[in-house]
Amino acid sequence: MTKALIVGVEKYGTQTLTGCADDARAVAALLRNNADGSPNMEIDLQTAVTDKASLLRQITELFQQPRTISLFYFSGHGLVNQLGGYLVTPDVKAYDEGIHMDIVVQLANASPALNKIIILDCCFAGAIGRGNMMAGMNIQVMEGLTILTASRHNEPAKMYGGKSLFTALLVQALSGGAADIRGRITPGSVYAYIDQTLGETGQRPVFKTNITRFAPLRTAKPQLSPEVLRKLTGYFGAPDDAFPLDPSFEYTNTAAYAPLKKKPYAKAKNVKTFKELQQMQSVGLVVPQGAPFMYLAAMAGKSCKLTPLGKHYWQLVKENKI
Repeated sequence: MTKALIVGVEKYGTQTLTGCADDARAVAALLRNNADGSPNMEIDLQTAVTDKASLLRQITELFQQPRTISLFYFSGHGLVNQLGGYLVTPDVKAYDEGIHMDIVVQLANASPALNKIIILDCCFAGAIGRGNMMAGMNIQVMEGLTILTASRHNEPAKMYGGKSLFTALLVQALSGGAADIRGRITPGSVYAYIDQTLGETGQRPVFKTNITRFAPLRTAKPQLSPEVLRKLTGYFGAPDDAFPLDPSFEYTNTAAYAPLKKKPYAKAKNVKTFKELQQMQSVGLVVPQGAPFMYLAAMAGKSCKLTPLGKHYWQLVKENKI
């Protein structure tokens, strides 16, 4: 069982943020279902939060249950002072700015859920887990907790086109940009996607985790069907083996096609195999040997081999993990 509390706060007295509610809706829509339409997470979408007490109650209730995944996403104002970082709520006032970020960490740390995930898209979000800055005390990230923030503790979260830059990248990542060959999207792959896109300068996301295994946030369309992926060990008996090719693997190489006419001519079984090897090559699992392209390798009677990534998936198939 999995659940996500998705919060977008825009109304702060006379001030209105732009895009937070839409960002929350976009994240909720993606987490609700996998790419194939199958159910993924139970979603509690909140875009009309009015006060600190109601939001704190909802966060507390989220982390009280023994789920596989309990995920909290917040888009809104963030504030940092000498006491730490705060998720600002609409009833903000001096000396009561909202929910201290480390209270969220403490609730997650105490949760019986196997995987607790906190995603903050607000200014100074990286202050979460830093504790009391005056005392220099950090809050421990306990096992099973993962935190992903839009920015460091001392920088704002940038907007682009009236929307959050961070959540725009998060949405792209969840849409499939951060998926592995099997379509699995994890917190780690989401961070890697956002990190690489933002580059070395400007706004920097923060990633904190203490886990032994990533739980997928969502499943996108696989880059390679499981049926073809599992054939790695059938085509390659060992990770370093080469698969021999010849002209009979190329479907255009027929006696009727005058420009080629290179024996042995195309054979249906080999053509089918070659198409699957080409699919593997297109996602970086296989590379031709002695030629720049699979077609040329076949026509020249060369071979193909597994890449380092291909060897990794070969091992997963061999151990019946796929």
